[in-house]
Amino acid sequence: MRLLELYPAGTRLELGAVTFTEDDIIRFAQKFDPQPFHIDAEAARTYVFGALCASGWHTCANWMKSFIGFMSQETERLQKAGIAPPKIGPSPGFSELQWLKPVYVGDTITFFMTPIDSRAVQGRNRYIMNSALSEGFNQHGEPVLRFKSNLIEFFPDEETSA
Repeated sequence: MRLLELYPAGTRLELGAVTFTEDDIIRFAQKFDPQPFHIDAEAARTYVFGALCASGWHTCANWMKSFIGFMSQETERLQKAGIAPPKIGPSPGFSELQWLKPVYVGDTITFFMTPIDSRAVQGRNRYIMNSALSEGFNQHGEPVLRFKSNLIEFFPDEETSA
């Protein structure tokens, strides 16, 4: 079954939620984004954010982790129902990435994806290009992350007509 058949355009899918701890924020930032406001709570007080906050890349990585978890659960659910799940991935990229608000220690971010549309792509392999709005909101309902994502849906053994 195709992604847009399962989740029509405009259907907002809740992917999951992640609470950002101080240890997780620092651990991620030390490896991938070692700026003072991500790795040192004392130093962070003197920066524009006023407190330790997560790297935007950390927030994006947790969106991806939530998406993969959601799709894994959906794959299992569909298979149990005798429905062939969509074969998603990889992604050719994203656009319009916005980090709208800092993610602080203790914030719980709920991640969403809303399919927008799809189109068939012909090349060496046949596939469908799906586009979606990807978002994250904190526990106060405030948007912290937004981007448009593209997802390849692969059909190695059938025709593609979106």
